[in-house]
This record gives sequence, C-alpha cells and structure tokens, in this order.
Amino acid sequence: MKRSVELAILLIILLTMGFTTKLEKQLTYLALGDSYTIGESVSQEQSFPYQVKSMLAEKGIEITPTVVAKTGWTTDELMKGIENATLLPKYNLVSLLIGVNNQYRGWSKDTYRKEFTELLNNAIVFAGGVKSHVVVVSIPDWGQTPFAEGRDRIQIGKEIDAFNAINKEVADRFGISYIEITQGSREVSKDATLVAGDGLHPSGKEYHKWAAKIAAYFSSLKL
Repeated sequence: MKRSVELAILLIILLTMGFTTKLEKQLTYLALGDSYTIGESVSQEQSFPYQVKSMLAEKGIEITPTVVAKTGWTTDELMKGIENATLLPKYNLVSLLIGVNNQYRGWSKDTYRKEFTELLNNAIVFAGGVKSHVVVVSIPDWGQTPFAEGRDRIQIGKEIDAFNAINKEVADRFGISYIEITQGSREVSKDATLVAGDGLHPSGKEYHKWAAKIAAYFSSLKL
C-alpha cells in the first residue's frame, strides 16, 4: 500500500515537471486507400504507413497505424470498407490515396470527383476537423511498370494525370496538403528496384520515398 502511494506521488511530480508517459505520447494514424496503401507484394513493415511510423519514431513521435485498404478497391469500395470497419471516432493523422482502380476500370471521372470529395470529407471528420492533419497522396503511374508491357503507356499516364488533377483540385478546395509521388513513380521504367516482385506494385524502396515525404510533413505539425 505504501509503495503504491509512493509511485502515485512520483508520477504526479513527473507530470508536474512536464514529463509524459509513453501512453500519452502515442498518436493514431488512419491510412485510407487501396493496394498502394496496404502494401501489396511487400511486407507490412515496407508499406508506406509503417515506414512513416518508423521514420516518425526516429524523431520521437510514436504513432499507431490503422490501415483501411484492400487491393483492387475503387472509391466506392473504400467508402464501404470504411463503413464496415471498426474505427475510432478520431485520429491524430489521416492519409488518403485512392483512384488507380477507377482509372484501370475506365470508370467515370465525374463519379471519381464526387466520391473522392466524399472520402476526403470523411477523412477530415476522422481527423477531428483539423485539416492540417490530413494529407492526400497522388496516384502513382502503373503504366511505367513491367505489368503494363504491351499496353499504351502514354495513354495510361495521361489518364493517371487526369485523375490526379481531380484529387488535387479537391484537396486544394478543402485546404488539404497534397503529397505528389507520381513523377517519382515513373522512374520505375529506368530502375527495376522500385517495383515489387509482381511487376506492378511499388517495392519497399519506392514506398520509402513516399513515406519520407509524408513523415516530413507530419513531423512539421504540432502533435
């Protein structure tokens, strides 16, 4: 009993001096998307949300990622995935990367704009209305990967750019920070180490580039 009282007094003293417990430093991160967010064909540790976690940990910022993503998801499927997931009412950080499967299936850009707008609004709500704690990540160009061999790579690139123009316009309208990774993703045509073993998805090396940009932004915030 005496020992418990002494520990309680010590904790109060430490908190008064400005120290916090590890639990109080733990932040939550919600990553919304598709195969690029879940990290198809690479380990969880190599996916960009978990590389962001590692990079922030090096800066003394501890985050716990929650990933709502699945290979092949379009915007409407991500919305359903969010509805079916068990999520916290609020997260400290949120990222949104979605749209490549809308492009791949040849779906309407107008529908993409409508559904992406709804998804971004939901992301802001999950961030407790703090827009600076939300980032939109551009769609990479799969047209430069080995998987696209025999397809019209130039046309794929143009379509990816068109979908990115939409998500960038929506992000700007909401006042949300935009992480551009598309141009860098096109370097895969010259560097095979940037693509995973399936010949389509990014490797851990490519995800590292994305994570560095996202982590740099997150670490600049007052968390």
